Amino acid sequence: MRKLFNLVKTSTNSRARAGIIHFNGINIETPVFMPVGTLGSVKAVDHRNLIETDFKIILGNTYHLYLRPGNEVMNHFGGLHKFINWDRAILTDSGGYQVFSLSDLRKITEDGVRFQSHIDGSYHLFSPENVIETQRILGSDIVMVLDECTPYPSEYKYAKDSMDLSLKWAQKSRNAFDNSSTRWGRDQFLFGIGQGSMYKDLRKSYVQQMVDIGFDGYAIGGLSVGEPADMMYEMVDVCTAEIPEESPRYLMGVGTPENILEAIELGIDMFDCVLPTRNARNGQLFTSKGKINIKNAKYKFSNDCIDENINAYASNNFSLGYLRHLYISGEILALQLGSQHNLAFYKWLVVTAREKILTDDYRQWKLEILNAMNQEII
Repeated sequence: MRKLFNLVKTSTNSRARAGIIHFNGINIETPVFMPVGTLGSVKAVDHRNLIETDFKIILGNTYHLYLRPGNEVMNHFGGLHKFINWDRAILTDSGGYQVFSLSDLRKITEDGVRFQSHIDGSYHLFSPENVIETQRILGSDIVMVLDECTPYPSEYKYAKDSMDLSLKWAQKSRNAFDNSSTRWGRDQFLFGIGQGSMYKDLRKSYVQQMVDIGFDGYAIGGLSVGEPADMMYEMVDVCTAEIPEESPRYLMGVGTPENILEAIELGIDMFDCVLPTRNARNGQLFTSKGKINIKNAKYKFSNDCIDENINAYASNNFSLGYLRHLYISGEILALQLGSQHNLAFYKWLVVTAREKILTDDYRQWKLEILNAMNQEII
């Protein structure tokens, strides 16, 4: 496979590692958090702020972009980068998770998934081949295979049958990718997605068979779907042990700051989640000392900034009192500033994690920061 990832250092007392993903003239230091821009837009956040905070990669979603604005529009504009005026990296999810969430509006067969649009009820088919074709049109730097995300809990037989189907789709995706080419002059890289529900043997077998097929990177899917956190970490541990060291490891849709720190220690390089922006829109702000419910009356007269530890990554130093006023007043600016802050916090979290890995202080720092953040709303 093509060289996508350079491993810089692994901790001596854990699997936590620092590396660099490099493609299309972009160098992305890992561990990395990728903001979710489902429709080509990170909710309530301007691209200029993402660049200011030094995010070098964002996510788009094949399912949503296929339905609206559609492949015809993407072809017209020359791909997603030009459409949204973003010259950094884009990873597009295949849409498998979104189709999974439409349990009452889909039918799964070996050929793919027939589903009804959540927008207008129209019928569509996602196959391994046409999902690759759509991502070729989008021009995403990292392309994901189509998979079935198994629900939690799942019976062993269902999980095994689902795994076998997703593996067939993975091979078809690999073939379709190899027999097609990008339209817009950017190198594209294909990631496989591991499934297997909460069964260790299925998870291990799946990753081994994906490695045999051969992908540029390997994602772990089907987690953070309602299972206990300890079970999620157990599955991550099983999977990362089987993914080659020279390949990037991506834990999809995870998660809380605590989840990310624990998964980094298990060897994960890449993360995405809607949590920082979604929670910000509801008034919850993440800080290095805990979570803030900014609508709380205790902040009405507060002159403090949100978190002095992340000022280098945040574009605002407004007082908590002012931010509370914006939220209570229903001002749109509240959603923007809150989302910018939470993304800046996540950026600070993974950048600091990398620094601690490089100095071999990761485990001790992780314990200290988890204790400082606590779980309570402050």
